[in-house]
Amino acid sequence: MGEPGTQELISLDDLEAAGNLRSGRKHILSILVENKPGVLTRVAGLFARRAFNIDTLAVGPTDDPAVSRITLTLDGAVHPIDQVTKQLHKLINVLKIRDLEPDETLARELALFKLAVDGSSRAELLQICNIFRARVVDVARRSVVVEITGTADKVEAFEQLVRPFGLIEMARTGEIAISRGRSET
Repeated sequence: MGEPGTQELISLDDLEAAGNLRSGRKHILSILVENKPGVLTRVAGLFARRAFNIDTLAVGPTDDPAVSRITLTLDGAVHPIDQVTKQLHKLINVLKIRDLEPDETLARELALFKLAVDGSSRAELLQICNIFRARVVDVARRSVVVEITGTADKVEAFEQLVRPFGLIEMARTGEIAISRGRSET
């Protein structure tokens, strides 16, 4: 890599080889915002301006119809996360931000897989679905649509096993997360 202040371009391969691309420290941000038009654009724009790559993004209502929850995951190694959270607090429609600790968080993802399955391989697919507690939600002559819910690791493991059947289409929601209940001591 070049000396500080040089204008040398650094390739993605060089960054990966140096270990600077990913830390393994995944940040899960839970952001409560006012349920108004344009809020998501402003939040996502803040991350884009600071060159953060958002891994997953999910937005949904809360128990209060005037408030929505944005759950986003990103890698905090490339840039410090503190500065961006300070900037988020300055946005007028942001009510509360929590950087959830992975060990103290329940995170789940929903995925739909449309697979090319004929009669002979259908039984094998159903066994895999049973092991992963996935549900078949649609059956056609040449395809099956399967729904799975779980951690990102579980969804990825399921994807690896069903890809050989012939993956036609896949849709994943991204993670939603909530902190675990407090233990009484």
